[in-house]
Amino acid sequence: MALVSALLLLLSSLCVQQSSCIIPLGASLSSATQTTSWTSPSRRFAFGFYNRGNGLYVGVWLDGNGKKANKVIWTTNRDDPPFTSDATLKLNEKGVIVSTAESGEMFIANGNHSDAYSASMLDSGNFVIYNKDNHIIWESFQHPTDTILGGQSLLTNSQLISSLSENDPSAGRYHLSMQNDGNLVLYPLESEDSPTTAYWSTDTFKTNSSLRLNSTGVLQLINNFDSSVYSTIQLPNQEESYSDFTESSSNNNKSIVYSASLDVDGNFRLYAHVFEPNGGFQTYAMLRALVNSCKIKGFCGFNSYCTFNDNRPYCACLPGTDFIDPNQNTIGCKRNYSEAHCKGGKANIPLYNITSMQGIEWTSGRFYSKERLSKDACIRTCLEDCNCEAAQFDGVCKKQKLPLRYLLRDIDAQMNSTVLLKVGIICLEANNDTASPDLKFLIKREISVVQILVLSSILVACSCAFLTASGVFIYKFRVLRYKRLLELGDLGLARELMLTSFSYKELKRATNGFKQELGKGSFGAVYKGTLDRGRKPIAVKRLEKLVEEGEKEFQAETRAIGRAHHRNLVRLLGYCVEDSKRLLVYEYMGNGSLADLFFKSTRRPSWNERRRVALDVARGLLYLHEECETPIIHCDIKPQNILMDDSWRAKISDFGLAKLLMGDHTRTFTVVRGTRGYMAPEWNRNTPISVKADIYSFGIVLLETVFCRRNLDTNVSKPEEIILSRLVYRCLVEREVDKLVGDEQVDKESLERMVMVAL
Repeated sequence: MALVSALLLLLSSLCVQQSSCIIPLGASLSSATQTTSWTSPSRRFAFGFYNRGNGLYVGVWLDGNGKKANKVIWTTNRDDPPFTSDATLKLNEKGVIVSTAESGEMFIANGNHSDAYSASMLDSGNFVIYNKDNHIIWESFQHPTDTILGGQSLLTNSQLISSLSENDPSAGRYHLSMQNDGNLVLYPLESEDSPTTAYWSTDTFKTNSSLRLNSTGVLQLINNFDSSVYSTIQLPNQEESYSDFTESSSNNNKSIVYSASLDVDGNFRLYAHVFEPNGGFQTYAMLRALVNSCKIKGFCGFNSYCTFNDNRPYCACLPGTDFIDPNQNTIGCKRNYSEAHCKGGKANIPLYNITSMQGIEWTSGRFYSKERLSKDACIRTCLEDCNCEAAQFDGVCKKQKLPLRYLLRDIDAQMNSTVLLKVGIICLEANNDTASPDLKFLIKREISVVQILVLSSILVACSCAFLTASGVFIYKFRVLRYKRLLELGDLGLARELMLTSFSYKELKRATNGFKQELGKGSFGAVYKGTLDRGRKPIAVKRLEKLVEEGEKEFQAETRAIGRAHHRNLVRLLGYCVEDSKRLLVYEYMGNGSLADLFFKSTRRPSWNERRRVALDVARGLLYLHEECETPIIHCDIKPQNILMDDSWRAKISDFGLAKLLMGDHTRTFTVVRGTRGYMAPEWNRNTPISVKADIYSFGIVLLETVFCRRNLDTNVSKPEEIILSRLVYRCLVEREVDKLVGDEQVDKESLERMVMVAL
């Protein structure tokens, strides 16, 4: 026993000396025992299970040694549901895996095709996995969530995403992006990244750069190639805590760990964690990106504005609205008045008032109308317009509908604009006893209208009896017969498709109750899910508004899509036909859509990549039009319906609008479908539609692919450049197409050939 104790003591001392404790293959942690984490040699950092809210998560944290609450640095799979109390974490050749009785095994970290051999929780706060050659094949520093530590970098095209709340580490409402152009920018997560939605940036335009927090707590912009420092990022002092830290850090016996976090409230802060001899630590908020928290877009929710009370920011509702949840003032406000009936786009003016507010900073209004009017005329036209629910007046009357967002009130600010809010007179909870005479008259008039409607309903009740009897007959004869056909299987869908038939319960469980929505179209929403115990991602499309008359079309289209197999089409894996529920299961495309790649990504795809994408889409269309057993007109070819798989291969998706060409038909009549801007002219001429409608749409998509911009872009400097197809045609005639790609190196002959094909 003495020998064993001596060996353990020796190993422990070696661990401390090497600043690394080796975790061998087969090592495990259980959430049901006291051993729930692996610690670093100094015991300041730990990796394993930690409690938050209603469950367990896996991550890295600063360990307060029971003296103070832990500071979570990194969390894995943060958007997945938390684990239950019977979870087990294990290191094997595939990496770190968590297994539970309910969900089976789930990957936490792996080595990207290299077998794991050991792991370590380092004193830097980095959790790493090694191969047998002792090379790092995975590290948590490469996958930050909302925090970076001293010695860690936020790489180019990487981001920090805030947590939803202090007790919920899932992705929240803000993200900090280290852009490809070298600018470090804060955005609200709910909107597109653009200069109009950014609320803080460093304005450091140095390409191929990263953000680094050095070991002394200094934020630096560094060169990716030689790690030289471009510049130091200066943040304002957080005065209430900075002086306390300065006084505390004068004690040389205490050690300091620095971290920079994108906090729940959307502010980017620098912290110092001062460790004490007893193992605990004190946290000091030193610097922050924004001194005025009201400047954070999204700090207050819809229909509310941010202002200050006793030097503290708080959210207040706009006139005519109340908090959605009085206990959570930051999530927004809802209308508290009854909407009056509108006829022909004209509002019932006596039922509305206009309330004006000064000192409101309104930076991102989406106005549907702008007119140069006087203030009185602006008020009058908003009162008369059913669509107008608010207006901003600064010499120009800018009207829009609710909800409003990103509002800030500064009473002392010298602003010339006025916000006009349309407020209903009749409150949702109006009290007749305390109402004014005018209000009582309006309420009585509303009641009399209701009485007339009730009397009218009674008079037509007898007529409805006959219709009801007819409805019962139709139900028994048609609907019940239809259901029996489903139960007997006469539709033969499974036999013809050779696809997997899922139950609704299975798909609900696979999508975690249809929790994560990937997108929404006119025929229903698409949700992310997993099969095979979380190892196989899928996309589940839940069709809506499907009636019996549309069932034959659903069956026909599903058969055609099920038989369509091509490398450039998103593959249909299965379906669900259960009562009135209709769902389609597709392969999951992990790299988003062509629209994301071309219009939202900071990295512009190379010329060869764009040529490959164009050929992929063309091959998919050729298959649909000429090589399918039943030719298919897609009817909605656009960048949003072209998805990228894990190998960055383009695949055509969303056959929800597809129209089949039966027999020898080459043209067909159908209702107008598709998306404005990509629709062929024949859609508006009431003429038969052929595969040429898709070819027209492909021409627009091809132009957008070649030049990485939308066909219709109102943000350009010159009016003649708004429509891409006209601009390209003019440049082609003048033999100056290459000017549209700037300094990019492309083959001019190939460029002109692709442009001519597109036009």
